[in-house]
Amino acid sequence: MSTTSAPTDYTAPARAVIQPDPATSALVATTLPLPAPSADDYIIAVRGTSPCLGELTWELAFPTLFTHRTHRVPGTEGAGVVLASPAGAAFAPGDAVMFRLDAWLSGTLREVTLVPAANVARKPQSLGWSEASATPLSSLTAWQGLFEHGVLDAEGIEGKGGKGNDGKKVLVTGASGSVGMWALRFGTAAGATMVALGSGAKGDEMRAAGAAEVIDYRTQRVDEWAKTNAVDQVLDCTGKDTGAVWAALKPGGRFLSVCVDPTQTQPQDKHVQVAKWFLVSPRGSDLARIADLIDAHGWRPIIDSVVPFDEFQAAYDKVDGGKAAGKVVITVAEE
Repeated sequence: MSTTSAPTDYTAPARAVIQPDPATSALVATTLPLPAPSADDYIIAVRGTSPCLGELTWELAFPTLFTHRTHRVPGTEGAGVVLASPAGAAFAPGDAVMFRLDAWLSGTLREVTLVPAANVARKPQSLGWSEASATPLSSLTAWQGLFEHGVLDAEGIEGKGGKGNDGKKVLVTGASGSVGMWALRFGTAAGATMVALGSGAKGDEMRAAGAAEVIDYRTQRVDEWAKTNAVDQVLDCTGKDTGAVWAALKPGGRFLSVCVDPTQTQPQDKHVQVAKWFLVSPRGSDLARIADLIDAHGWRPIIDSVVPFDEFQAAYDKVDGGKAAGKVVITVAEE
């Protein structure tokens, strides 16, 4: 089955992929009718989507979230073209958009999908479809980890009046990855000092993204670095060696993880303001600010590979096998 152009009749059954059994990662290609849209849903022709690590295990891990089991379509982010808009919507048919979905909704690995209006933002003009499809999840995670749950003020970006970011220092673990690179960019743009923990082989890339200092985990332990350094926030993007990472956090700081509960390794004498694992919210207003920054700075997501629709299983297997050096994009339809 090859990649085709997007359908124009969204009422007809269209290509989709389902996960028939949540106990396995096996996916099946099929055709499905579009679910009935709610009053605030866009109908969008999907151009591309990108798998999230561990996504196919979420239904077993969080069963109370997945209340409608029939025809579960994976995929939680993407980009595409609006086919139909809810009343009073910001985008009209024909507009190019990107979006993020809650995991329990019918997903993006289908030719036509439904997206709540609050989850949609314009596609950055400077990004192609594959790049835009790979942007929402990782960029939103970094944005909210710094500005919603973290210590930084987003109004400090580009001198827009935010206060308190000067002198703030943030340590990002897994900083050369998809979330980490966005965090380095956002934090630097907001005026914070960003410290990157990652592979020294990616040091130039992390510095180019804004890292003021790079800790090469292969040659230096972060708890050794912490003997003479301290940060106001940790944004953990790996879930690894968090016990050592705790040593770098100032008393009263914030430890945010996208992978694990950091309190499991929190020292008893380390008193902080916030320590938690957080879930990203699919907020279109955040994504709109990100789109503006992408166009202003020429930023790009990290993409490992782009594959055609019929290689969906290989794409998910590569991501879940830890073999992807960046986002894997599944092209759902060509222009």
